[in-house]
Amino acid sequence: MKIRNTLRAGASTTAFAIAAFTLPGVAAAQDTQNQEAQVEEQEEEDEDAIIVTGFRAALDTAVGEKRENDLIVESVTAEDIGRLPDASIGESIARLPGVTSQRLNGRANVISIRGLGPDFSQTTLNGREQTSTSDSRAVEFDQYPSEIVNQVVVYKTPSASLVGQGLVGTIDIRTIRPLEVNEQILAVGVRGSYADIGALNAGSDDIGYRANATFVDQFADDTIGVALAVAYTNEPYQLQEFNAWGYAGSGNAGDPLVIGGNKSFVTSTSLERIGFNGTFQAELTPELMLTVDGFYSNFDDESIKRGIELPLAFGGFFGTTFDPATATTISSPDGEFAQSGTFENVEGVIRNDIFQREADLYSGGINLSWEGNDGWGLFADFGYSRTDRNELSLESYSGTGYDRLNGATDTIGFVSDTDGTFFSPTLDYSDPNQIVLTDPLGWGGDPNNGGRVQAGYFNNRIIEDELFQYQVGISHDFVTGFLSSLRFGLSYTDRTKSLTPDEFFIQPANGATEVPIPSEFLLESTDLSYLGLGPIVSYDARDIIESGTLILTPNLSNDIPAKAYDISEELLRAYVQADVEQDLGAGVLTGNVGVQMVYTDQNSTGTAFANGEQVDVSLGDTYWDVLPSANLSLRLDSDWVFRLAASRQIQRARLDAMRAAIGYGINNNVQDSPTGLAPFISGGGGNPRLRPYRANAVDFNVERYFAGGSGVVALQLFYKDIVSYIDGSRTVFDYTGFPLPAGQEPATLIGTLDSEVNTGGGDFYGGELSITLPFDVFTSALDGFGVTGGVGYTETKIENFEGNEDVIPGYSEWVANGTIYYERGGFNARASARYRSEFLGDFTGFGGSPTRRQARAETIIDAQIGYNFEGGSLDGLSIFLNGSNLTNAPFVAQANAENDLLVLDYQEYGRRFQIGATIRF
Repeated sequence: MKIRNTLRAGASTTAFAIAAFTLPGVAAAQDTQNQEAQVEEQEEEDEDAIIVTGFRAALDTAVGEKRENDLIVESVTAEDIGRLPDASIGESIARLPGVTSQRLNGRANVISIRGLGPDFSQTTLNGREQTSTSDSRAVEFDQYPSEIVNQVVVYKTPSASLVGQGLVGTIDIRTIRPLEVNEQILAVGVRGSYADIGALNAGSDDIGYRANATFVDQFADDTIGVALAVAYTNEPYQLQEFNAWGYAGSGNAGDPLVIGGNKSFVTSTSLERIGFNGTFQAELTPELMLTVDGFYSNFDDESIKRGIELPLAFGGFFGTTFDPATATTISSPDGEFAQSGTFENVEGVIRNDIFQREADLYSGGINLSWEGNDGWGLFADFGYSRTDRNELSLESYSGTGYDRLNGATDTIGFVSDTDGTFFSPTLDYSDPNQIVLTDPLGWGGDPNNGGRVQAGYFNNRIIEDELFQYQVGISHDFVTGFLSSLRFGLSYTDRTKSLTPDEFFIQPANGATEVPIPSEFLLESTDLSYLGLGPIVSYDARDIIESGTLILTPNLSNDIPAKAYDISEELLRAYVQADVEQDLGAGVLTGNVGVQMVYTDQNSTGTAFANGEQVDVSLGDTYWDVLPSANLSLRLDSDWVFRLAASRQIQRARLDAMRAAIGYGINNNVQDSPTGLAPFISGGGGNPRLRPYRANAVDFNVERYFAGGSGVVALQLFYKDIVSYIDGSRTVFDYTGFPLPAGQEPATLIGTLDSEVNTGGGDFYGGELSITLPFDVFTSALDGFGVTGGVGYTETKIENFEGNEDVIPGYSEWVANGTIYYERGGFNARASARYRSEFLGDFTGFGGSPTRRQARAETIIDAQIGYNFEGGSLDGLSIFLNGSNLTNAPFVAQANAENDLLVLDYQEYGRRFQIGATIRF
């Protein structure tokens, strides 16, 4: 059996990496006698050897993984059992070359690869596809405690045998395999956290904590292994936010651009999460291995949001007045901009909102693998993943009186700049004698004409996501010849995802238009002085609803069932892959060539509305994808590696974009008819017939390894010809099988649908330069110092349905990150920075629905210092102090990329500090 095949078969990650440093280019194994002599010699040398541990060891493992893998990969490994090098798994992944993240409430929770957002990548756990706590397929990484993760590998190119491929990458999260550890371990860790921005809301905290424990052991002569891990998190996150409705005005002289409205909050989030992970391994025979693993996470993320909503330049209907002649204006890229001025007759809406997301995530699987002595191998794998999620958005309104033009009004001065808008009000919004529970602006409509007094809104979204996956494979290794192995495999995935909306109007009881805030529920006022708005009345609306002062009235409109969906997706994959290895004298050619064939059967059931009449519909599609791939690596004895990869890649559409709910009716405008016939049917909603994003990709890498395998410089170049893209637009749609709208009969069933559609594609290309450099290559005086990081540039030219250039969600032209470190004698310190240029980011819109806005470029600075005790009574103890977002970098969205004055969102999280300790027995 060839050396590389031997390494693949059952070597631990660490042993694999060590072998990578010592065995490249060797064409045959040493005989047993030579191996024994080498072992004895090595044991003698080990007595005086310096063992590299901690962050440097993790880097060594990552470099080894990169070097030995036939695919183009990046990876991060735990420094020790239960300890990734960062506070969260998302932050650790975001430090890899060509990878970055988007923050949610200050946490790195979604990942972008090569400048593209989470909708273009796939995440697996121990090689198995996963459900998610998000509406899309994208995994939110704060659902996985970092303490249970042993390694994360990001595949930037696919192989035929890689199940669950993404368009720009596949992220595989790996937990501990106890029979690969080869020792008994008990590790316990605790850490406390502090948010220096303070506790912004009554009932919130600025101090939190985390605790974790990991146990690993082997039994029965190391043929049975058990790994157990538990991690608990109870941490606060604080946020000061400015939010604008948008900007009014043309920008011409006398009509300057001016803030249209304000909807700003201070948000206090409490993240409580407990995660369990367990793995059982049994070597049933020397050839047969059984692995059973399971993961459970209970996730409770509650946000208290308090602020004021102000109708300003868009508030003419509500009585707000603004005289442009009184404003001070400056020039901006979009014309004249009102830098300061005064709004009069403003009626504000005080908001006391709750956003609560609760999720239970279950994941696990059984794997049985057999490696015969004759080169044959077999495996069977079953995987299961389920997420049950409730997402409650509760809005509560109060103000100076019911309906527009009735309550006390405010005169508000303002100053706008690139950080948002600062206000100077005249009313006291913290006076409970002046503020009542009501519908201040009449959002519920006229109660005498079908409307209601809407003092808030209750929106509960119930999501269930379940996935079954079955895989079998057979392989045969060859001792001689160009082919090192052949692999064949089948995979079947059955996934269902459903959304059930549960929505109510919040109204004052007994038909009242307004009611005082019960004094027993008043809390300490919330300070909005960072916006100049001062304190506001504060309460928990859940208490007031429970008391009966406010009541819930069901929302019976067609808009509610139109949001519901039930999606099923069945995927049958078959693959064949040939692994190659050939000694070329000066080096070795390795790699793989294969093809994966995917059959998809997708279907969605939901509700359609024909002229407002509710009908049940079921739509779907079936199709094949053929995905050839090739990964070839030329590994020279001089420590150069040249890689060439080519593949066909796909990424399936967001699941919520495939919902069947559609509203439609008769359209008599012949100019809009796709057939030239009228009347025709037009509508809007989801698209259960969506096909995946598809691309043809080529990658070329040049890598140079040095410093005994601890250092690497790599240049990565890539090009993707995107042949099928998904874009929101109007498309031709066949309404055959749908109930006809009542009344006028259409001349044709071929109409239009406003939905997500498959369009033409475009180009996506770029390059990445990365380095891991230990400074002792220059002089031994710098032993322990080093740097790791990279910079990536991407360019896109994507056409939407109308043929115009489109902006890809999550796309950043530049991403960069770097870490400088020192680690020696137990002491360790490092500082890290990550940068991404502007991008189209995901935000939470009305009713919890996702919305996208242009996010400003950002740079995040983190640092850590620690000490690992080596020997003595404290042997095994590690202590550290970690600081995140040390420059208090905000997360900012604006109306367009060119005008920094048109701020839509300005979110400030403050700095976070963690102090902790881990002890390993």
